[in-house]
Amino acid sequence: MNLLITGICGFVGSTLVRALREHSEKLQIFGVDNLSRPGSEVNRTALGKLGVKFIHADIRSQTDLAVLPPADWVIDAAANPSVLAGIDGVASSRQVVEHNLLGTINLLEYCKAHRAGFILLSTSRVYSIPPLAALPLEVHRQAYRLAPHAIHPPGLTTNGVTESFSTNSPVSLYGSTKLASETLALEYGETFGFPVWINRCGVLAGAGQFGKADQGIFSFWLQAHRQRRPLKFIGFSGCGHQVRDCLHPRDLASLLARQMNEASDSRRRVQNLGGGLANSMSLAQLHEWCDARFGRHPVQAEPRGRPFDIPWLVMDTTLATSQWNWRPVTGLESILEEIAVHAEQNPNWLELSTV
Repeated sequence: MNLLITGICGFVGSTLVRALREHSEKLQIFGVDNLSRPGSEVNRTALGKLGVKFIHADIRSQTDLAVLPPADWVIDAAANPSVLAGIDGVASSRQVVEHNLLGTINLLEYCKAHRAGFILLSTSRVYSIPPLAALPLEVHRQAYRLAPHAIHPPGLTTNGVTESFSTNSPVSLYGSTKLASETLALEYGETFGFPVWINRCGVLAGAGQFGKADQGIFSFWLQAHRQRRPLKFIGFSGCGHQVRDCLHPRDLASLLARQMNEASDSRRRVQNLGGGLANSMSLAQLHEWCDARFGRHPVQAEPRGRPFDIPWLVMDTTLATSQWNWRPVTGLESILEEIAVHAEQNPNWLELSTV
């Protein structure tokens, strides 16, 4: 089976290469990346040692994709993944749409031409911000949690946000481009007869991630804490009570391998994949973990929030468990320790990935 991975030199793409190789030796993997993310050249070198064919290409360019060899499956791991993208002064709104939506369209045309299956790595940020911001919460052990006995909005369970939670606007430019990509992917699959799977991922984290304050927060916070860089709890009274769940991308590999081998399966095409409650943590709890691991480091408080910030988002993965018998394997403590060891072995990682 020939597999094309986009964004292959990114953290998720390169991690999937290694993990998928463990699940199937018959996979012939090649990938594309425009190498726009600082630090991605490091992964390009490592992938070459694994025998993976790298092609320098930009999925926004039809002509770049037109010369690619045929694949049986495409895993789309390329995106501008920041919820602040388009308003942060780094990328323009047009660039965000071109990366996250136009790129998807070009890949779907590629799948149409080659009869290839398509797997989109989407995001938890397709879920509507107003009902998430208004969740009934209480503080427990320096973290928000769902208030007991409160009335929950549709699509929310005690385990977290389900696939039926509202996706109404606003969801941010990032979230809306991924949501539009989901819709187009499903329509292309139905219209032109190729299999499509949509995997809405929670916060992905692990060693080697190019963490920034607006994406890859677990990796960024550990690296910055160890280097004694200034850190801030932003918004929500500046207390760091906001909570996310955490998933290692290698835990996706077993599910992706099954999806590629069950193209005609009648299961639901959209599912949440996240760490769930067991792998969730607040920013204050993460800072406390770093204090214990690296020594105490002060953190500043900035009560004023940022656009699109939400206090609590944990993925309910009940559907993926019932459909695929899937659940995350790597625990939160193991993920954090893996990042910490990588930080110690690569003391200049933040400089490498943020130049």
